[in-house]
Amino acid sequence: MVTGAAKRLGHAVALRLAEEGVDVVIHYRNSQAEAQDAIKKIEKFGQRAVAIAADLGEVSEIKRLVDEAGKHFGRLDIVVNSAANFLPASMVSTTEEIWDAALDTNLRAPFFCAQAAAPWLRRTQGVIINFADTGGLLGWTGYIPHSVSKAGVIMLTKVLAKALAPEVRVNAIAPGTITMEGDPPELEADFIKLAPLRRSGRPSDVTDSVLFLVQSKFITGQLLVVDGGRTL
Repeated sequence: MVTGAAKRLGHAVALRLAEEGVDVVIHYRNSQAEAQDAIKKIEKFGQRAVAIAADLGEVSEIKRLVDEAGKHFGRLDIVVNSAANFLPASMVSTTEEIWDAALDTNLRAPFFCAQAAAPWLRRTQGVIINFADTGGLLGWTGYIPHSVSKAGVIMLTKVLAKALAPEVRVNAIAPGTITMEGDPPELEADFIKLAPLRRSGRPSDVTDSVLFLVQSKFITGQLLVVDGGRTL
């Protein structure tokens, strides 16, 4: 099950897992057309897929999502918490609404997804992969609630790894700037100045990392930073 799988990195992760022989639950909120497109692509790999809409801001919706996902395929092996928002908010411009939106989507939802999925994952010796980002390590003053939420994801990963061991492994990925088709060129240009590898990341850099963590049976509670050395 990949949350936020209709678009961008979640979409790329879902397709890569299917390419590796995984049946996929596509979670989406409003992007039904994109979710259906993802299903068609997954089926071309010879895998099964289903799209389930849910508002991750509601715990009851999260429970329904996980329950439907597990029952559809009869099991749940992998949960990728990739759904997120990226809301600009400085010391001056942060409002209560922005703060709550950032923390609810980026931190609260992954916890309750893990809570709901835990009984399914324990049966299969499964794995959870959370998406943090470098803002959770560096702290961006123009994205204060976002940075706080992603720092929380890093700690959430550690405590979930301890709470769900030994049956379930929990790890996180912290991508740097990942450029995708249609992204503005200046996004990459700014990042290149800061990253020792002098390039931005590609979706494959992230999907390779997801596969690595899925397959690495002796790694849990860890953060894999995929940022071209930016945090150095």
